[in-house]
Amino acid sequence: MRSDTTITRVETFEFIVQLKEMGTDYNGFNFVYCPGETLELKRHALAITTHGGLRGECIAGSASSYAQIVGFTHYLLGKDALQREKIYNDVKRALRQSDRTGLGPVDIALWDIAGKYYDTPIYKLLGGTDKPLPCYASTYHGDRNGGLDSPEAFADFAVQCRDMGYPAFKCHPWGDPITKQEIENVLAIRKAVGDDMDLMLDPACEYETFGQALKVGRAVDEASYFWYEDPYKDGGVSAFAHRKLRETLKTPLLMTEHIRGLEEHVDFIVNGGTDFVRVDAYIDGGLTGALKIAHAAEGFGLDGETHGPGPVHRHLMASIRNTNYYELGLVHPKAPAHSGDIYLDYSDNLDSVDENGCVYVPQGPGLGAQINWDFVKKNQVDGAVFD
Repeated sequence: MRSDTTITRVETFEFIVQLKEMGTDYNGFNFVYCPGETLELKRHALAITTHGGLRGECIAGSASSYAQIVGFTHYLLGKDALQREKIYNDVKRALRQSDRTGLGPVDIALWDIAGKYYDTPIYKLLGGTDKPLPCYASTYHGDRNGGLDSPEAFADFAVQCRDMGYPAFKCHPWGDPITKQEIENVLAIRKAVGDDMDLMLDPACEYETFGQALKVGRAVDEASYFWYEDPYKDGGVSAFAHRKLRETLKTPLLMTEHIRGLEEHVDFIVNGGTDFVRVDAYIDGGLTGALKIAHAAEGFGLDGETHGPGPVHRHLMASIRNTNYYELGLVHPKAPAHSGDIYLDYSDNLDSVDENGCVYVPQGPGLGAQINWDFVKKNQVDGAVFD
């Protein structure tokens, strides 16, 4: 017999978002400022409906993660949407030959259902607190097009963000990097903002060699950065390599963005590969998986730092002790935020912070952020319905 929380329908949506003044850099991967151009991004959404009419929704995931979802919708139909732990473990096992990123959007949608079922925000289900969430402004990559095209431009933008109230600033520097310019950039930003703003550097795995990562890292040490993230081109997956870097530098490393799930994060921690632990509900098994990682990090005395913006990460941050900053991005002085305008009552734009550089957790039931479904369906290019 079906209950009100029995899953009866799963819908996927692929749609286009256009970012003006944006393009890509030297190899077509990094998003950068390109005046006069428009970058088309494919975004994805998921909706799960229950027998009682509850609808869990999520904007998240890639084409590959949605291909995984299609492979286990038969399992979801008929399941109790409130049994998140069972669904998490069953699907995690079923996806063992993949990166399991398809689990994230599903789990988030199930948490959205739970919040709507109990008529309360997710963070309250978790025992969280409605508290200010301090942000760091997280930049687009450096460009060669008149935007963030020099150490001076990055420094000026950091000052702008500081004056808006941001307590911290993270630089994604250039693709195809020049070591001398990278070092100059690190030092110029610190000189411009003074000593009171936390700074982070994230080369996004662009540095070709350990030596290049080490040279830039010594500048990061000199400038007293808060963390140094994903420096070189192993893709951020070698615990041994990053332990060697940690042994040489003073600045804490933030790693684990590019490994998936609880066990791999714990392995990275116990093998000395990181200081801060990156947590991402969208690709690490949803809020269920992200909570496991954050709590595991807490057990080691480490902080779990959420990756990227979004409603679910605000709920997560409001519900754990061991975290410092919300990543608001990607942002730029001359281009729109990476998040776009796909919500009716929620934003992660450069100016979304209050005078102290903070954002707040949504207060509506579930995720508490209303998706602009008219926009999604108007720009939809693909999707599927399973019932």
